[in-house]
Amino acid sequence: MENFDCVIIGGGMVGAASALSLAEQGLKVAVIERTAPKEFSHDQAFDLRVSAISLASQHLLEQLGAWPLLSQWRVCPYRRLGVWELESLYTEFSAQEIGQSHLGHIIENRLIQLALWQQIAQQPNIHLLCPESLTGFEQTEHQVKVSLSNRDINTKLLIAADGANSQVRKLANIGVTGWDYQQSCLLINVETSLSQQDITWQQFTPTGPMAMLPMPGQHASLVWYHNKATVAQLSQLSHSQLQQQVHQHFPSKLHTISVVNKASFPLTRRHANQYRNNRVLLLGDAAHTINPLAGQGVNLGFKDVKALQTLIAKAIGEGKCWHSPEVLRQYEQSRRADNLLMMSTMDALYAGFSHPSPVVKLMRNAGLTLANNIPLLKNKALAYACGL
Repeated sequence: MENFDCVIIGGGMVGAASALSLAEQGLKVAVIERTAPKEFSHDQAFDLRVSAISLASQHLLEQLGAWPLLSQWRVCPYRRLGVWELESLYTEFSAQEIGQSHLGHIIENRLIQLALWQQIAQQPNIHLLCPESLTGFEQTEHQVKVSLSNRDINTKLLIAADGANSQVRKLANIGVTGWDYQQSCLLINVETSLSQQDITWQQFTPTGPMAMLPMPGQHASLVWYHNKATVAQLSQLSHSQLQQQVHQHFPSKLHTISVVNKASFPLTRRHANQYRNNRVLLLGDAAHTINPLAGQGVNLGFKDVKALQTLIAKAIGEGKCWHSPEVLRQYEQSRRADNLLMMSTMDALYAGFSHPSPVVKLMRNAGLTLANNIPLLKNKALAYACGL
């Protein structure tokens, strides 16, 4: 039976990044994934699932060697972020205000995964087992026996990076706290008549936010929050019918668009009651799913990756046992509070901007005005969102 230092269940963005970051420490790593990402070509249509990659996440992708590939493929840097409920209280955040060239990039999730996989292929101490799937595992004092569909392997550390419905988390008997938001999100890929690729914006409405995420070449990803019934109805419309609805409901600053593709998903919040059970560790969506209001989901996952890499590197450098309970406990302590803060902040914004009370409306718009008029407060919030 083959032995590994780490076995990672899930080869998505967070799982692939964690494999590379741990392999940098000289560890022998196995990545278990059912499906490989589709290869890239420049004439492909844009994927629906995209992420707003923060500056901190970009730095991690640069460190792992994936960024040059992404830059050659398709990325869209944005330098400004506009937020408003009332046009008269429009607030804009700028990269220039925090001394940066940009605030982040909008990138297709598949391309991030694919760029990481190409780096994995060059690492002799990473074994990518695909197609392969987990059937179970058994922990002992010193290792975890991992049962896969085609083989059994042993590992010192089992990492769950298998998403919001994590099988590893369930098998480890780690519970979650969370709720459904009673809303769904409609993603719409569009072609735009107006070039506005340097800005991403979000307008809050009584039925939920509407956002524009810029994509390369006068394309954009529109995000439309609404109640589940309305999103279900919108999802059934033809592209031309949906185009009419977008023109009717989205801000006029979007200008003319043409719908290319669409998909929807429900909004949920999940937070694992613990990030660790002995030699099992949760990363990314397996540990926390967040309201996608500010696009922070994968950025939190990448911060998990960076925190674990830093702790393990420190332990190895000091001659300590890198997979000891002490080191793994520090990972949970360092990440749980930060994840909870971001999740709670997004929930507060979501609840505040969806509340119908005139008093609450007055308070939230006063808050935007205050942020706009106090540069120090505004810039600190922006730097935190960028991971700086």
